[in-house]
Order: sequence, then structure tokens, then C-alpha cells
Amino acid sequence: MPDRKRKKEQKKERKKYSYKECRKIQRPDGLMMKTVRGYTFPDFIDAVSHRFGSRVCYKVFRTGQENDTTFSQLGWHAYAISSYLISKGIEKGDRIAIFGESCPGWMEMYLGIASIGAIAVPILPDFSASEAMHIIAESGAKGVCVNQKQFAKISSQIGDLMLFRMEDLVHVPVVSDEYPFVTAPGFPMRNTKINAAELEKRKPAEDDVASIIFTSGTTGASKGVVLTHMNILRGADLATDIYVRIKPGYRALSILPMSHVYEFTIGQILPLMVGVEITFLGRPPAVSVLLPALSEVRPHVMLTVPLLIEKVYKAAVLPVLRDNKKISSMLSKPIIGSFVYRTIGKKLMKTFGHNLVFFGIGGAPLDKDVELFLHKAHFPYAIGYGLTETSPLVAGCGSAHRRQHPGFVGEIVTDDDVILLDKNSEGVGEIAVKGPNVMQGYYNREDLNSEVFTEDGYFRTGDLGFIDEHNRLSIRGRVKTMILGPGGENIYPELIESLINNQSFVEESLVVPDNGGLVALIKIDVNMMAEKMKISAIEAHQEALKYIKTIRSDVNSQLSSFSRISEVKLQEEPFARTPTQKIKRFLYPGKKDKEGKDNDDK
Repeated sequence: MPDRKRKKEQKKERKKYSYKECRKIQRPDGLMMKTVRGYTFPDFIDAVSHRFGSRVCYKVFRTGQENDTTFSQLGWHAYAISSYLISKGIEKGDRIAIFGESCPGWMEMYLGIASIGAIAVPILPDFSASEAMHIIAESGAKGVCVNQKQFAKISSQIGDLMLFRMEDLVHVPVVSDEYPFVTAPGFPMRNTKINAAELEKRKPAEDDVASIIFTSGTTGASKGVVLTHMNILRGADLATDIYVRIKPGYRALSILPMSHVYEFTIGQILPLMVGVEITFLGRPPAVSVLLPALSEVRPHVMLTVPLLIEKVYKAAVLPVLRDNKKISSMLSKPIIGSFVYRTIGKKLMKTFGHNLVFFGIGGAPLDKDVELFLHKAHFPYAIGYGLTETSPLVAGCGSAHRRQHPGFVGEIVTDDDVILLDKNSEGVGEIAVKGPNVMQGYYNREDLNSEVFTEDGYFRTGDLGFIDEHNRLSIRGRVKTMILGPGGENIYPELIESLINNQSFVEESLVVPDNGGLVALIKIDVNMMAEKMKISAIEAHQEALKYIKTIRSDVNSQLSSFSRISEVKLQEEPFARTPTQKIKRFLYPGKKDKEGKDNDDK
């Protein structure tokens, strides 16, 4: 094709995928498109590769420009992988697992699988060997794309599975002592000639399944959440300009696993839709790695779990606000106090690289006092609420100060019809959702599906909430963790835990029913106590045993008689957590529940 004609065709294609043209599309369901021409992953690939072309979409921290991936390359590699999978007999509906830490190859493999109507089965890298193999077996996966680190977990049970190496996206036919996984020869899928005709023939429909995501909930066993192309892409497309306006060229720092729907939809698909450059850490987000990355990348966008920002608050902010008498006295004066909070907020912004416009906090509930501080400090945080089963977003707030309302997770998204079931006298009820983001159901679990969907099609989230007159949602707890008081009163353990967690030296806590009363398991930072009190660790441990009784007395003075703590216990070990850092309540005294859902307060 002559150069002039090719440029003309390219210009025509770019115009076709412009935001303006996408918004003109008339759909029979009435949904307005924003960044794509259809809610399938091939539509997503075509839109971002034509719109942003040679812009860099992926980097890995401190690995050099030669490892950067452009939007054009992302699309090219994805379609090459699709063509290779077709050549190897992968059919529509076949499952392929993806098991590894976040990297460009993870996304390329996912897009390659989903673009031909096959189904990606992401496995969280924190899952154990037995959990990973259970998911592979339960999903009926024909193959697994795995990195070297995670391969050790499944190496003894590969069997007939097709094996793909994530680091270089090579199909590895044989692994042996002579040919270990890391160096075994194979077929580089990225080099496959793209079969455009076959790809067009295999293009999935919007309601075809894209992923089966096995959650690890706070209350028990994993379940496979079946999500369609529409579920994932509509939610991301809708949110591209509601909560913050992100521009092409903005930078994001990715520290969460892509195998979790929160990071995948909000932290990956959404930013790519609007031309954001995403940098992966390439290693666990330890402080020694994270701080240099924040300084060098200077991200505009970042997603995290509450645990990270809560640790920053307790270690660096709370001691200043609480222990510095001069500053503490200044906070009681409205004008001066506002200035102090803003000053601390600016220092926090500097730590995160100065450029933040959107700091998403999700995966678990955010401590109320931490949120109140972030709000007063004018820090650009944004929270919301959702579940894996809702792809994930149900309600959210923007990062602008005027959009944040402490105590609420934000306004319910435009697409969703949200109702509260079995409301009590305070207007609190179980949150139930209907909308294009709601899953098809749990994989091979019709017994559970009949429980979690109402007769008129609403998904029961298992969370308790309140909706105000502005359509803002406030989360009050879990249906299955709510405790009935002696007179039938509703007790929300999360609210009691919030009071405990804001006491000095408390790392975290868990309130559970036991023997007709409430028991508080409290984890104390013994090392900090020893340092502050200038005593030995052994002495600090003894002091901690006394201190938790003081906490009980102090917290009970702030509670109604029916919700007071009857017993406190020192939690010696860190609580067991899900990959999104929620405590696995089912492992501790009290209610034993093995069929919970994996909710994501964001």
C-alpha cells in the first residue's frame, strides 16, 4: 500500500475510534458508549491501539526503555497470542488459567485468551499450591500461563495442561531436568502471524464469558465468579470521566495483583481506555522499593488497599496529631486546625510524588478516622464499594474534596438499580444490586445462585447499607457478621473494631460473638510499646495484657449497653487475611460461616 494511502487509512481508523464517534453509537439497550465501540475485548484492543498507537502503556520499574510496551504492541501481541491459541485448537469457552504477579505479559495473555471467546481464569499470586491446583481443576482449564515464581507451586501436577511461560509468553511443550521451566525451549506466541479472518470469525459477543474469578472471601471457601465482557468493560467505560478526568500521558503506579477484579477493572482497563502510562513495581511493594518508585514515577493515579494508608497514618500522622501537645491544641481552633491538616496533607502528597489526582483505596473498609484525616487534609483519595460479583463498582466518590463525604462510600453508579432488603427502623438493610455489571452467577454452583439472587433478579451482596436522599451509600457491616443483642438489637462489630483500632499501639482487632457475649481479639504493636515506654519486649508483652483491659473499659464507655465488650484477648499473631487484606473472620471464635462473598470497599 502506498505511504499516502496507508496514512489516510490510519487517519480514518483513528477518527472511527475517537471519543466523539464512540459516543454517537446508538445501542438498543440505551447505554451510551464513551471510549469503545462495543463491550468486548477485541473492541477494547482496537480502540486503545488505534487511538494511542505509539504511546507507552506499560513499563516495569527500573528495567529500561527496551522493555516498555506501547498501545500498538499491546494489541499486536494480544492478537498474535489469540492466533497461536487458535492454531493449537483452543475453542470458544475453553478455560486457560493465569497465575503470576502483575506484568505486561499478564495482560497480553488475558487479552489473547478473551479475544477468541475463550475464558481466562486469573489466580491470585498469594494463593497456596493446593488452592491454585484446586482452581485449575475446578475450572477445567486446558492450560496455564505461569511465571517462574509461581510455577514451583504447581510443577508436580502439570499433567496434560498446556504450559505457557509468562516472562516471555512462550508455549513450553516439555519441562524436565534437562529442560527446566525457566529455560525450556518452546514457541514464542508473540511472533505468530496474525490470522485476521479467523479472529473476526471468533470475535466474542458482549454477553460471552470473559473470566471466571475464584474469590477467597472473609467467610470461607472460594467460589468461581462468572464475568462477561460486558460486566467488566461497561463498568470501566462508564467510570472513565465520572470520578476524575484522567488524560493521555498521565502516569499510574500499579502495586496490586491484576488477578483481583478491583485492580484489573479500575487499575488497568479503565486507565488504558484513556491513554494512561502504567508502571509495575516488578516486586512486592516493600517500603524500600515503593518510596523510590513514587519519587521516580511521580504517579497521577494509584490504587491501594486500606492497610497501606492506615499504616502510614498510624506511623507518621497519628503520633503528631495526638502526642504533640502544641499541634493537638491548634487542631481545636477551626481556622488554624484546617491550616495544620492542609500542611500535613501537602507533606503526604510530596511522599507520593506530588502529582496525585486520584488515590483509590479499595479491597476492604477504610478506617473512619483515617478517612476523616484524608478529607481534612484535602488528600485526593477516592473510595467506593463493590464486589467481585459486581465487576466491581456499585458506588463511588471522586477524588475532589467536594465529592468526598466521610461515612459514605459514594453515589450509586448510574447503571445500577440498588435496593435495600429487610430494612430496619434505621433504614439499614441488605444491599441488593441489578445492572450490567452483575455477574452471570457462580461457576457450577446452582445451589449458591438460587441463594444470592432474588426472584426478580437482584444480587444479594450480603452487606448492610443505608442510602441517603442524595443516593449516597453508607456501609454498615455484613449481614453474616451482624450480631443480635440480648433484646434483638443489631450490633455491627465493624463499628466497635473502629473504636478499638484508634487506640494507641493497636495494630488491628476483631470482635466476635462467643458464649453469649462479645469477645475482642486485639493485636498490639509490642515493639512500639517497648520503644515508647523504654522497656524490654518481654515487659511490653506483660504491659499489653494489662493495656487491652484498659482499652475494653475505654471503648465500652462509648458504646450502648447491649454492644459492650465482655472479654478481651491479646492476639499474638497477625490475623489471617484474604488477598485483599480483609480478615478471614470464619477462622476465629464466633459464627462459623463457609459461604461468604468477597466484598470490596473501595
